[in-house]
Amino acid sequence: MIRIETSVAFDRPLTFVVLISAAILDFAMGDPWGCPHPVQLMGWVIQRYTKGALRWWNEPWQLRLAGIHLAIALVCSVSLGSWLLFYGLDQRAWPVSLCLEVVLLASCFAGRSLHDATVDVLKPLAVGDVTVARSRLRRYVGRDTDTLAEQDILRALLETVAENTTDGVMAPLFYALVGIAIPVVGPVPLALAYKAVSTLDSMIGYREEPYQHLGWFSARLDDVLTWLPCRLMVLTVGLLSGKLKSVWVIGWRDARKDPSPNSGWSECAYAAILGVQLGGQNWYRGMAKFKPLLGNPRQRITTQHIELATRLTRNCFLLWLGLASLGVGLVSP
Repeated sequence: MIRIETSVAFDRPLTFVVLISAAILDFAMGDPWGCPHPVQLMGWVIQRYTKGALRWWNEPWQLRLAGIHLAIALVCSVSLGSWLLFYGLDQRAWPVSLCLEVVLLASCFAGRSLHDATVDVLKPLAVGDVTVARSRLRRYVGRDTDTLAEQDILRALLETVAENTTDGVMAPLFYALVGIAIPVVGPVPLALAYKAVSTLDSMIGYREEPYQHLGWFSARLDDVLTWLPCRLMVLTVGLLSGKLKSVWVIGWRDARKDPSPNSGWSECAYAAILGVQLGGQNWYRGMAKFKPLLGNPRQRITTQHIELATRLTRNCFLLWLGLASLGVGLVSP
């Protein structure tokens, strides 16, 4: 956060208060249904641009250039735009700037939303209502859910927790911390920039047509930006669980099987810690797609495994916050 006193100064402790407040806000409220969200605006821009690009251009090189332009323009707009917004507000109404920073940063974290999604699906499973669980799961995953058995529902839910721990929870926190460490940047611009890349990847980062060329750059950019926070997350959950050796062995053996350089490691970490196997056959719009098998099937996936996974995600987030708080305390005058 930028503070304007007699000159522009970077108040790192106060900026860290923004981070802690955002984490508390996310924990308390998550993303309430019906409330405006920055990702919705990003998604609208991506959708409109994509529709025009696919209509105007046909050649692969044209679509790749269009995809590069979209990614760079969106990332620069949200990061630089938010920085300029806070810069202006800090000089005229810094309390408004402070509150807005907290709200926007909280919107980048998905810890509470991820927890609520698991509870939403597990509740009907607890009373044996597989039909309702399938319907609710459809809100959170891209695969077909109409014919899933209970074990497949639990696997889909655990895979969702594992993947979103990285790109929905820990990676935004990682870039918020990087923003705090860079003078005069602050946590929000970089967290929003990562969120823009993640949204691009989720909407157009596919290897199938019509997005194969248009989303190529966004997919690669997401892979690069997620690489380090993913490995740090895997290391952290391995240490927290006391099963770092198992996480490393299974990750080194199985993660490379997954086409994604990051989700394979995330899923391997949770599979190793919980003693279960992830991956297998899924259906997408009526077409079968086999995901590589990750981990060892020592146990069947249960509700308790999902609950343990969400607690592990929360503890990982809290540990990073605690370490960052210690670091800010040590470097502050």
